[in-house]
Amino acid sequence: MPNTDGTLAASADHQAYLKGRKNYRTRVVTAQILILVGFILLWEIAANLRWIDPFITSQPTRIMRTLISLHGEGSLYRHVGITVVETAAGFILGTVAGTIVAIVLWWSDTLAEVLDPYLVVLNSLPKVALGPILIVWLGQGMQAIVAMAVFVSLVVTILGVYSGFSQVDQNKIKLLKTFGASKRQILQKVILPASVPTIVSALKINVGLSWVGVIVGEFLVSRAGLGYLIVYGGQVFRLDLVMASVIILCVAAALMYRGVLILEKIAVKWQ
Repeated sequence: MPNTDGTLAASADHQAYLKGRKNYRTRVVTAQILILVGFILLWEIAANLRWIDPFITSQPTRIMRTLISLHGEGSLYRHVGITVVETAAGFILGTVAGTIVAIVLWWSDTLAEVLDPYLVVLNSLPKVALGPILIVWLGQGMQAIVAMAVFVSLVVTILGVYSGFSQVDQNKIKLLKTFGASKRQILQKVILPASVPTIVSALKINVGLSWVGVIVGEFLVSRAGLGYLIVYGGQVFRLDLVMASVIILCVAAALMYRGVLILEKIAVKWQ
């Protein structure tokens, strides 16, 4: 029997709601898995029945054989490891540097107004066009590839995080100023905590941008890594190698994005 205040009834309703959400999530995940499995099966069948040319589109069994071959040669993990390290370095450096610059711009309104047109131009500039320049400056090595990843994500991070800082409730800032808070205290107590969702959104965007920057850099200069395998496979018409590398990229990017989602949950609790 429920209490007069409806406590038990509310608890039962809450349990029913949680069960419904769990069932819904299970259906969504099941549908996602079925779509993936169905696509792979259809791809394999279409290649076997020659509905599509497996030389051009490859097929799952060929890709699996290619992965097994790379594993046997011992080169698979070396190429994957190099690309992952480059991406992680570019992702972290781009996010941290962009956030620091955004803080500096928030700290100085004059500097923000002075740099605003330059940031807009840099944001609209195709970053790939600067690849050859970075290679000349930094040499044909990992540092040029990491720099490309940083540059691709840096300006986007600056603009996104600074925009988040600017949208923080001004009444909270005025309240702290009324109590004599310094600018550093306002940053620590209001701006950064209120901008956690914005920073997390920048992290999510930077996941994709960092992979783009690294792969473009590897296209231009690398002698190892997944970008190198894609270029090499295309040059020698080994499309199985190209597709295998692309699939590895998809899995690695998905895992990295999942890591950001876990970080988001931690950040929300902190906030």
